[in-house]
Amino acid sequence: MRAMFFRLCCAALLVITGAASAWAADNVYRLGSGDQIRVNVFGEQSLSGEFTVDGSGSVSLPLLGDLPAAGKSIREMEQDIVAALKDGYLVNPQVSIEVMNYRPFYILGEVNSPGRYPYVSGITVTNAVAMAGGYTYRARQGRAAIEREVQHGGVSQFDGSGSTVVMPGDVITIPERFF
Repeated sequence: MRAMFFRLCCAALLVITGAASAWAADNVYRLGSGDQIRVNVFGEQSLSGEFTVDGSGSVSLPLLGDLPAAGKSIREMEQDIVAALKDGYLVNPQVSIEVMNYRPFYILGEVNSPGRYPYVSGITVTNAVAMAGGYTYRARQGRAAIEREVQHGGVSQFDGSGSTVVMPGDVITIPERFF
């Protein structure tokens, strides 16, 4: 009996860790308009600084000008900057990027104060509803329609629950209940 229980636990652990790694691979943070980033070019203080992804999805950097950033992961953006700096500026540039301020998320529908809210790491739909003043009396609680930007400027729409993790730029809509 113990051996059977042990095998079931091991199988469950493999499924959970496999699902977690698949989730992590699919949910890489992508830059978007309104994100503020810090670019550090090692040994080059004049090329380092804080920059904002503008409305067109680009970042304007010293020497390099505008580089497309929207829809790219942090790692992809670092690689793009390294490639641009290698093209006639530096021999072996080392670049790191961190997000200083994330773009806001939006919550609409049956909440008391719909609108734009600052992103907080690890926030769930339930937390977002609380930030928006709670549900209205007509709200279908525990359900949400979520629109999320995906790679290359596309938009993914899916249904979420109260435990769904919110990402920067998400548009959350709380539906009206039928009864």
